[in-house]
Amino acid sequence: MNKNLQVATLGGGCFWCTEAVFQKVKGVEKVVSGYAGGNAPGRPTYREICSGLTGHAEVIRITFDDTIISYEDILVIFMTTHDPTTLNRQGADRGTQYRSVIYYHDETQQKIATEVLKQMQPYYSDKIITELSALPTFYEAEKEHQNYYRENTQQGYCSYVIEPKLAKLRQLHADKLK
Repeated sequence: MNKNLQVATLGGGCFWCTEAVFQKVKGVEKVVSGYAGGNAPGRPTYREICSGLTGHAEVIRITFDDTIISYEDILVIFMTTHDPTTLNRQGADRGTQYRSVIYYHDETQQKIATEVLKQMQPYYSDKIITELSALPTFYEAEKEHQNYYRENTQQGYCSYVIEPKLAKLRQLHADKLK
């Protein structure tokens, strides 16, 4: 295994969107959609998450090579490809499962994330409300939620919601793309 591989866990609304964004970034080896941060016992299902009753967020787990892209750069891309100022909402998607969250894996990630959140605030007129918490248990989402954009590009949600996020990614971070 590559000793330069690191892991980041982020939630920026629907995991299909954040997964699609990070699958295009240089240095990202793998992106897995899943759930974290809830309080329901056992492994949650998508249906349970969508009820809003479990407290889980839709998140992605990013495995990346830190000799190609830094954790800080991952966070900057994350913060600029979703709206970190809306509580429990991204666009038309509403509910606690769509909250903006950074789950740090260690003290170094916590420090970097705290600094990035401070650095990004001047770029937004509203207050950044992204949650910053220690990583709870991560549950991998069901198979049909993995690689969703790649396998469903003609689906309406992909055209109307994910494509604009990818356009923003290309505009703001072209130098970081595969």
